[in-house]
Amino acid sequence: MKRLFLLTAVAVIMAFPAYSQFEIVDNRPVFSLDGDAVITAPDEGLWAIATSWQNDWMDGWHYANPTKCEQSGEWTILSGVIALEQGEMLVRDSYRKVREDLVQCVRRYEWRGKETLPTTTLSVRLRMKGREMMPCLPGILYYGNKNGAKVNPNIIPVYNGQEGEFAIFEEHRYPMPFAMLESATDGYAAALHTVPSPVRGAVLSDQWWSLGVEAGDGYTDFVMYSGPIGYNGVHSVAKALQRKQMRYADTYLSIETGRIIEKTFYIELYNIEAEGTGFQQPIYTSLDMNKPYDAERFASLDEIVRGKFNFAKKRWVELDDKAVGFNMYDVSLRKDLVMGWCGQADSPGYSLQVLAKLLGDEQIPAMVQRSLDYLSTFEVDAQKGVFPVGFNGKNFHGGDPVSCGQAMYNFAKAIETARKNRKYDTDKWEDFLRRAADAVSNRILSAEWNPRSTAEGFYIAPLAIASKLFKNKTYREAADKAANLFAERHLKMNGCCWGGTLDATCEDKEGSWAAFQGFLEMYERFKDEKYLVWAKHAMDVCLSYVVVWDIPLPAGRMADYNFKTTGWTVVSAQNQHIDVYGVLFAPEVYKMGRYLEDERLCRLAKIMYRTCYQLTDAYGSQGEQLQQTNFAQHGDMSNVYKLRGGYSESWTVFWITAHFLNAAARFEEMGVNP
Repeated sequence: MKRLFLLTAVAVIMAFPAYSQFEIVDNRPVFSLDGDAVITAPDEGLWAIATSWQNDWMDGWHYANPTKCEQSGEWTILSGVIALEQGEMLVRDSYRKVREDLVQCVRRYEWRGKETLPTTTLSVRLRMKGREMMPCLPGILYYGNKNGAKVNPNIIPVYNGQEGEFAIFEEHRYPMPFAMLESATDGYAAALHTVPSPVRGAVLSDQWWSLGVEAGDGYTDFVMYSGPIGYNGVHSVAKALQRKQMRYADTYLSIETGRIIEKTFYIELYNIEAEGTGFQQPIYTSLDMNKPYDAERFASLDEIVRGKFNFAKKRWVELDDKAVGFNMYDVSLRKDLVMGWCGQADSPGYSLQVLAKLLGDEQIPAMVQRSLDYLSTFEVDAQKGVFPVGFNGKNFHGGDPVSCGQAMYNFAKAIETARKNRKYDTDKWEDFLRRAADAVSNRILSAEWNPRSTAEGFYIAPLAIASKLFKNKTYREAADKAANLFAERHLKMNGCCWGGTLDATCEDKEGSWAAFQGFLEMYERFKDEKYLVWAKHAMDVCLSYVVVWDIPLPAGRMADYNFKTTGWTVVSAQNQHIDVYGVLFAPEVYKMGRYLEDERLCRLAKIMYRTCYQLTDAYGSQGEQLQQTNFAQHGDMSNVYKLRGGYSESWTVFWITAHFLNAAARFEEMGVNP
């Protein structure tokens, strides 16, 4: 019944292809919708290569169109020659329909000159009709990154769809390797999917193809180049550091005689029913193409839970008779009990209740009771609607919506679980949650409430649970107001979810998770179908940060482990490394798989949880920042060509442990072993 509702009544869930057509016209590919040509070859020619390099960019372009068209089974083959002074570049495109709205192309270049062809750039360019179209480059650029652009326009990638703008990035930077363009006014969208690969003949030792978009007058080009990248109006720069670009130039090829280079890509063209939905269809196409479901090659849930619990016990600290709990840092370096975000001192109070039987450790009841009893003593500011989230032995500190909302959620889950097992005294916990929920509700229900970012979306889920726990209609009213506001702000993607992490003020997966968690909790508690619809949209944003392929890595710390990137998550448009955060929303992805009757989501959730235990060392420790692309935040960051493949294992804050236990508990509640 849920599946029927979602597929028939709601436009924001998925774009539906209709009347998509691929044909060859005058030896050139044409992609049409309802008889209207939407994607064509550029006017200059279907094929183009550059043979010089000037001012940090490609130059000396040569164009050609196919001169021959033939059929071989399901393949339509176009072939021809780009004539150069040094010889001939034979080019061949082989097209076939994979499904009605998806066409595969294999482009082949073969250099027939007598000498090596230097300073050369190969390209793929397809022109899409429409003005000021908005792109989604997964993990990098969300409909222009409009919210982050208001804060950090020189730090994160931004894009407005104006003539001359470009956003082109290394393929290994993409968690899902596709670029999407949406024309909301015309009611259609398209995606260019790529099979990522490094390039033979590159000047750099680790040079890959690039993927992105370039805006023109009345059109935007999907582009792929054999190396060149750039964004924010600057050519040959990489998003290499948290707060600035780094020059990444001379990304051309020297192609020796007889060299053949092939590139596989897919063109997907489809209608959309509503603004802000164009990005959704290619997410599921990317899942179907990459099939990131092989969870059995990674550690089991039992191994993960026991390993993370053993490490959690090492973080137990007693600052005095009352101030006890799970320390954010290595206790030998710094003592600080911090709720939410990086600290997650509140999280085991819920998760260990659920996992106690599996773990069989007699210390668990005391840890749960004492830690939450202490955290319950934190004072709530009734006027501001927040509370300090940390105590370092001398001072209380912090109090941001992200941390407060996450702490409230874990208290709510701990109370709900304890009421079922009847093993804990929850009076102090309930008093704290009531005080926090009262303050937050008053804040949200005030006429002046105008949240800066999606960070306050983390209040929705705990308020929804608290409204049931305490039979309090005010909490539900506040949760409903917040949910409706964030749906209004984000469903059209003219301002994507953002601000969910404290060290990057831009579009991020944590902000998307705040919305996803909140919408889904509202649906489960109150059964209003609109919340499930909103949850699907927010989940798809979250999924766009999930890596669906094993990115080959150069020699380095990650390669030392034969590390596999599938299932990990990119952090944000500002912080471009991957981390284990996706384990936290893996159970909700599984739930959505059940609601939508989509087995792909259930299978993806399993690998999202299990893959992230990689790199855990013999002490049970695991670092936060993994450099799958040309980006770093720690260590020697002076050489952009040596960043990829690194691993920062020193930042071992407690969330890296707590989220595994928290997610395992929610899987256990569903009766699921991932």
